[in-house]
Amino acid sequence: MFFYKKRSVHGLFLLDKPQGISSNNALQKVKIIFNAKKAGYIGTLDPLATGMLPICFGECTKFAHYLTGSNKRYHVIAKLGEKTSTSDSDGIVIKKRPILFTSYKLDLSIKELIGPIEQIPSMYSAIKYNGIPLYKYARQGVNIERNSRKVTVYDIYSIYQENNLIEFKIFCSKGTYIRTLIDDLGEKLGCGAHVIFLRRLQVASYPYTQLVTISHLYELLNKKNINNFNPFKNIDDLLMPVDSPVSFLPKVHLSSKQSYNFRLGQIVHFCSTIKNSLVRVIEEENKKFIGLGKINMGKLLIPYRLISEFTN
Repeated sequence: MFFYKKRSVHGLFLLDKPQGISSNNALQKVKIIFNAKKAGYIGTLDPLATGMLPICFGECTKFAHYLTGSNKRYHVIAKLGEKTSTSDSDGIVIKKRPILFTSYKLDLSIKELIGPIEQIPSMYSAIKYNGIPLYKYARQGVNIERNSRKVTVYDIYSIYQENNLIEFKIFCSKGTYIRTLIDDLGEKLGCGAHVIFLRRLQVASYPYTQLVTISHLYELLNKKNINNFNPFKNIDDLLMPVDSPVSFLPKVHLSSKQSYNFRLGQIVHFCSTIKNSLVRVIEEENKKFIGLGKINMGKLLIPYRLISEFTN
């Protein structure tokens, strides 16, 4: 099915990214399926990785950066005894060592990785240097000096190790490179290690149960809906609200008159117990989200980030 005129689609979609393609490639596939004008993803996943890739459509992209700083949860399996060029199984083995560590050494090494830590990002990462991703330099054999960055690993749990494989789950802050973490663990254990399986289970508080695969999207798109002539209804029903990325912010409701003024960028006099905070602004009459505002000293509501009129 081909549609030539792109649609204005708005909302958030939780893609279950398949293995073997880049995050951008996955985004483009989903964008084509939805026939959407504008979309972007949050939090790059390596081609090897699968799992939660939030995709923001249309007006939702205005609030995507609020999710960029969210905590994340992963399921990882690593192979011990081999260090690779990319710290995962997509690279070549550059060093092999025997696996000789004790269970005590494993526990100690994992504990050393929990808490605030410093990481030097891999050359095979999407971080840009002079506007070009590091992995493109790496493929040319060019090494760029990288600064370390502070990240936080809140927990490493459900640990299971057998022979040359180790499996566990990780709860961590934004910017944590799991491949680098596994590489560091391998060095602490003295045998080397690299990622062979990586699945993102969670971004912020989004439920793992709402992940949707690309193949299921195709199924829904091709499924006939006798109650509606909109061929996209089945997949549009999967979209979360535009304000989903800022759902952690408190809500305030405005009257129709106040909403009209607020949409024009005017400051609204508003009494509230909330002070000096960003809020989600809802038009009371139709329950529509109209943007973000900032309440100043509990008496003024200042427009901060407005959405267009698409929902009304």
